[in-house]
Amino acid sequence: MNVVDSSGWLEYFAGTPDAEHFAAPIEDFANLVVPVISLYEVFKRILQQRGEGSALQAIAFMQQGQVAELTASLSLSAARISAHEKLPMADSIMLATARAHGATLWTQDSDFQDFPGRCESADENRQRVENERVLHERHSQPS
Repeated sequence: MNVVDSSGWLEYFAGTPDAEHFAAPIEDFANLVVPVISLYEVFKRILQQRGEGSALQAIAFMQQGQVAELTASLSLSAARISAHEKLPMADSIMLATARAHGATLWTQDSDFQDFPGRCESADENRQRVENERVLHERHSQPS
């Protein structure tokens, strides 16, 4: 299962170079969990930048995954995470949702840097891809 942070969704919809990091978990709808706070954050940003029509299209696309409502239990888990880990509210809700679904949280948010648990950051992915490229080049050079 995968949860994509709102920043990842925005990169994906904008088609930025970081979008490629988020494409696989986003396009795997069968294993995609979408926290309602992501719907809020993505709709708001796209509404401001490109208008309501584009924002509604983005939300319709996001809703192809499993939308995770913010229940009382989930909100209490998020509050505990926020208090213990010193994370902002939205980040705490994302992480609580990922944990509740046994999902990997895909993010580029620096708040999750060096965070224990199942978080996959764009920076870590870029570094892993670069390391694999360098290793491949070294092994494919004639001796």
